[in-house]
Amino acid sequence: MLKLLVSALVSLAMALPGQAQTFRGWIRGLERRDVKVSAGLWDLATGKLLQGYRPTLALTPASTTKVVSTYALLKSVKPNDVVETEIWGTRVGDTVTGDLVFKGAGDPMLVSERIWLMAHDLKAKGILRVLGSIRLDQSAFDAQVYGTGWESTSENSTPPILPLSVNFNRDEQGRILHDPGPLAVETLTRIFREAGLQVLEQPVEDGEMVKLLSSASPPLRTLVQSINKYSNNFMIEMLVKRLGEGSWSGGVQKIQAFYKSVLGLDENLIAITDGSGLSKENQLSARTLATVLRSAWNDYEVGPEFVASLKVIGGEPWELSVKDPTLERRIRCKTGHLSGVNSVCGYLQTPKGKLRVFAIILNGEDIKNEDVWSMVARWAN
Repeated sequence: MLKLLVSALVSLAMALPGQAQTFRGWIRGLERRDVKVSAGLWDLATGKLLQGYRPTLALTPASTTKVVSTYALLKSVKPNDVVETEIWGTRVGDTVTGDLVFKGAGDPMLVSERIWLMAHDLKAKGILRVLGSIRLDQSAFDAQVYGTGWESTSENSTPPILPLSVNFNRDEQGRILHDPGPLAVETLTRIFREAGLQVLEQPVEDGEMVKLLSSASPPLRTLVQSINKYSNNFMIEMLVKRLGEGSWSGGVQKIQAFYKSVLGLDENLIAITDGSGLSKENQLSARTLATVLRSAWNDYEVGPEFVASLKVIGGEPWELSVKDPTLERRIRCKTGHLSGVNSVCGYLQTPKGKLRVFAIILNGEDIKNEDVWSMVARWAN
């Protein structure tokens, strides 16, 4: 066993001789601070491990979980897929004689501008007034509105996940609404009235309802861009629940089934309870992340959409925390942060044009952002 360990260390030292000592020093420094590490650098073309430390150790990955969930979504429901929000009511001529019912299906980008267009689309169909009120149909999802394990991390920083969610379930100041229904109804009613539709809010009885209008979300490829570049937890969880036909566990199980059938990664390797990485119950290794990234890169069907969704160091319209000018346009990545967790994974190009896949997951109380980026910079340069 000792001989095998020595042989493995020698192999790592030979793999990148100019950086081996630096890499070992980086590991020792982290372990002295009781930081657990799963890290690796792989050749993109061959999948050969060039340098690594415990790459198969499963740790809490934080938002790098989105690499796993977004690629599975692109493959499972395809980049052009949209989410339809429907409006139902009882129509007689130009009047809805009962309530106007908005039926949600998990559209994560139902915002005020879209609602204004929906009102004008109804007017274009000849509907001018609603005798009753606006109601929300939230029946597409089950009653669970927060993910498993969020109570120990970020329940109070993420809105409830409901199939009909207006403006990300936040108020005009961006504050989370844990009971977003009343403001959603108020917003829908106000915008419809401003668009010239009368909503009279009279006591009424509904007759036989028909679908009056259907409004499509942006396509999945656009949603995934927002999810990965902005690390939008709310949007990915809406789509995971939709994938599971209203159930978080159902969506997660479909993601796990996808990876088992396509990449041979069973549920022990794709050990997740949500799609965003908010739960500390999620457990992934650097190797698992790298395997997913390599598969996505080589996937002609959806790979370009996935790769384009990652952050580009030095190539985004907003300021990133990484300031190293030597990395500009040579790294595409997804980062992750929770209390006691710092992670990053993605693709890099060396100065000689070699393409690599990398992943670093750190778990511990004494972690700094520079801990991951110092090694990424060494690998890239």
